[in-house]
Amino acid sequence: MGAAALLHSASYGAGKADAAKNGKIDRKALVDRHKIALARPDAMTPLTVGNGEFAFTADITGLQTFPDFHGNGMLLQTMAQWAWHTTPDDHRYHLSDTFNPYDSHGRSVPYPSGDENGGGFGDGGPAAQWLNSNPHKFDLGRIGLLLPSIDQRAVTIDDITEIVQELDLWSGLLSSRFRLAGQPVLVETAAHPTLDVVAARITSPLVREGALGARLQFSYAPPDWMHPSDWGQPDRHTTTVSVAKDEYRFARRLDGVTQYSARAAVSPGSDHRQISTHEHTWTAKGQPSLDLVIAFGPEAMEKTHGSVPSFDQVRQDAMRHWKTFWSTGGAIDLSESRDSRWKELERRIVLSQYQTAVNSAGSLPPQETGLVQNSWYGKFHHEMHWWHAAHFPQWGREALLMRSLDYYRRILPVARETAQRIGCRGARWPKMVGPEGRESPNRINPFLTWQQPHPIHFAELIYQAKPTEETLQFFKEIVLESAEFMASFPWWNAERGCYELGAPIVAPYENNYNDRRASKNPTFDLTYWSWALGVAQQWRERLGMARSQEWDHVRQNFAPLTVRDGVYREIEQIDAGIGGHPTMLGALGVVPHTPLVDRPTMQRTLDFVLTKWPRGETWGWDYPMMAMTAARLGRPDQAIEALFIDTPKNVYLANGHNYQQSILPLYLPGNGGLLFATAMMAAGWKGAPPGHAPGFPTEDQGWTVRWEGLRPAL
Repeated sequence: MGAAALLHSASYGAGKADAAKNGKIDRKALVDRHKIALARPDAMTPLTVGNGEFAFTADITGLQTFPDFHGNGMLLQTMAQWAWHTTPDDHRYHLSDTFNPYDSHGRSVPYPSGDENGGGFGDGGPAAQWLNSNPHKFDLGRIGLLLPSIDQRAVTIDDITEIVQELDLWSGLLSSRFRLAGQPVLVETAAHPTLDVVAARITSPLVREGALGARLQFSYAPPDWMHPSDWGQPDRHTTTVSVAKDEYRFARRLDGVTQYSARAAVSPGSDHRQISTHEHTWTAKGQPSLDLVIAFGPEAMEKTHGSVPSFDQVRQDAMRHWKTFWSTGGAIDLSESRDSRWKELERRIVLSQYQTAVNSAGSLPPQETGLVQNSWYGKFHHEMHWWHAAHFPQWGREALLMRSLDYYRRILPVARETAQRIGCRGARWPKMVGPEGRESPNRINPFLTWQQPHPIHFAELIYQAKPTEETLQFFKEIVLESAEFMASFPWWNAERGCYELGAPIVAPYENNYNDRRASKNPTFDLTYWSWALGVAQQWRERLGMARSQEWDHVRQNFAPLTVRDGVYREIEQIDAGIGGHPTMLGALGVVPHTPLVDRPTMQRTLDFVLTKWPRGETWGWDYPMMAMTAARLGRPDQAIEALFIDTPKNVYLANGHNYQQSILPLYLPGNGGLLFATAMMAAGWKGAPPGHAPGFPTEDQGWTVRWEGLRPAL
């Protein structure tokens, strides 16, 4: 059974748990409390409409009118899951061009670490650089206002005044009101919920005068870490236009290889002008408004079928979709709390639901910056997939996670080859990949192992939501082959009488990559692998198979966790000090309790991190990880404290994005982690103490938590 069929099985739906106190939650009031409203331009707060597969990010005008203003903030892009480009490869690079030999317990094994005299992020040598940057995601097209001149000069963003911009989360409609040249302007923007379509309606006396219109531009797709568009190479791409009635069809080719299409439907009678090879404009003189609806597709134009929907159709479909989204699945209402922080936490929860639905719910694992802009060339990280999307089943929205899980079945042959190359069985899931599943070489990526249990964790989350034969068959190969690698990769240390992970290995916080040849036994990895092998044994039994004695032997005999000065450390042998991700906390937080973890030691570790860990070096998903650990330890006070740690990377901007730094102005793993943690704190987890919202402080402590439609964590 395919993913689509599994999604539409009758028993799919919101979680059964319903623990709203004092009656059902008013979902619309909850969502409307956090409608995004902006009154001035801000380079860090563009707003996005989309559907998980496709997204359009707009500035204060509701379109992409002033992209330069956002150049040092959050970029304005139009992106889709299918939009990948590969630059010509005159050298015919292969992954084997980046192999270096590593000693693994007396065996020489090849890892694609590139030129080891180069940088740590994949820029070591031409082969590694090309393989890291290809394929890369690209910008489908820029859609902005065609502006009048004011006093014979070009309009700037400072000429946009009396701004009232709102993103109505309940309807998915972005409304941008402002004045330009003394005249009112209204731009309404929406994305279709199932098609790669963005629709805009521009209403103004300036439209009637023919002074205000719409502009569509196409760019080249550069192999750039952050920027998916390059406007300075017009000769490296072609745009061929044809017209049929009021529909304009654009056939696009990049480097003569990548093909895609765009179709624009405009108001009847509009005036079209081709400004240059890659730029087109429309005006509608004599009409009160101008509608522009653009549909994108991965095929060449001759293979694209169906008419472009109207603006009104897109708006109505978007309204129905978002009303259904917010009316079903989980909800947390904190409005009756006395703690003054309730509204900010509720805002983060609501906006994170929106942003992950738009950016992290597509047919591929999302990149860290979703469909807003590029990071890591648009490639996604397997270890981050859990942080992006594991929350969906907890919120009764497992269908949004299922969209991306067929990907693991599709790349199984590549994952098997990755395992076989280093002498192991089963399937190995590497760190940084594109849609083809080929790993990206450098001194970190090939040596991470904490992502290996994620597919097993995903499968178990879906099974808890839908415990059927269809679910078992869908995930069978994924679970069994993931576990088979996990049983064959560890090394038996006869002297210590235990299984060890590495060397070589890089711990989840990655700071030990210079010591990867000698490192071993990351704390998080040991516990996560042990737990996941136990889950995989349950799957064998559900499938009517005998338990694997080897799997049991491995999971029950992993090396003990490293303790120094009474607290857990990230990794054995290498003491890199403190800083970065405090990943040892995930060993009891992300991971349910295992015999490897001593709870008093973990409590001391949590206390240590909350009081002495350098906060400026932590990252967005660290705070929900701390909260999960605190909740499982029975410390809801520390869980709340963790969610509100005052540090730059725990900031949630007005648009709901979790800011990290200039090259990562948004960071969706923070949003997804927050949703997983708060669902766990509200609905509990297997083995949680009895009582309402066991991970939150009590009403006497200022927190009144109403929730419904959530599922307990594992």
